[in-house]
Amino acid sequence: MTLGFSVDELLPRARGGGVLKMGLAALSEDEWLQPGPDLAAREAGFATFPEGIQLAPESEAPGRELAAMLGIDGGLPEAAKARWEDMCLLTRQEGEDFYRLVGAAVAFPSDWRPAEKIGLPLAAMHAPIQGYAEHLASGVDHFIARLRPGQIFGRCNWFVAATPALHWIAEPPEQAFAHVTAENAGETLFVRSERQTLRRLPETGAILFTIGVYVAPLGSLSGENVTRLAGAMEGLLSGEGDRRGAPHYAAALQGFAQTREAAIGLRI
Repeated sequence: MTLGFSVDELLPRARGGGVLKMGLAALSEDEWLQPGPDLAAREAGFATFPEGIQLAPESEAPGRELAAMLGIDGGLPEAAKARWEDMCLLTRQEGEDFYRLVGAAVAFPSDWRPAEKIGLPLAAMHAPIQGYAEHLASGVDHFIARLRPGQIFGRCNWFVAATPALHWIAEPPEQAFAHVTAENAGETLFVRSERQTLRRLPETGAILFTIGVYVAPLGSLSGENVTRLAGAMEGLLSGEGDRRGAPHYAAALQGFAQTREAAIGLRI
């Protein structure tokens, strides 16, 4: 399995800090979407976040194509409700050399609101991400322009949150992490990983971007992954971590990791 379907499986493949990189891995058709999704959770997610579905007219044809690919009737909303992954469609308008978001079906957002992004080019969508414009924007645009039907690529990322909720709109970090200490971080910090895939739909040429969300308590992760996260804190504190609220949880996470490592050493 190139990319798994859990936080523990995804973390070793995710960027641990430093310069932004796409970090793409080629996937087979069998590795594309999570098998056996929890459709009750998906239904509940869309019921509580109906504004997660945003459709421009340009999404109609690729939405129907996507649904047919998945063997269901309907369009983009029906496709996303039938799988674990949130789904977004991007198309390129005549006379433009960049892709815009024309459809979103998002039940489990990671601190974003599709209504604020619909119609925007990729670069504008990612503007809040530190370093995207400098290090990633042109590479992403070039990659998508060259992506061929039949190819599937995936990547993953991670965030630290103060909630296990699949629908996550971040609170001010000084409030969200105020209760977190090194002693309770294993139960009060949650690691959130997005398993993202890209592919081109063969008939309409639209780009499909899927986002599978996985959340786990810090204390449930493998020792290797806890150590990996603790090591990434220094990089976050000197860059993108301000946006993620790292200054408010990094010391607690590192303290938890040190205590856990010491306990494992004593048992050995």
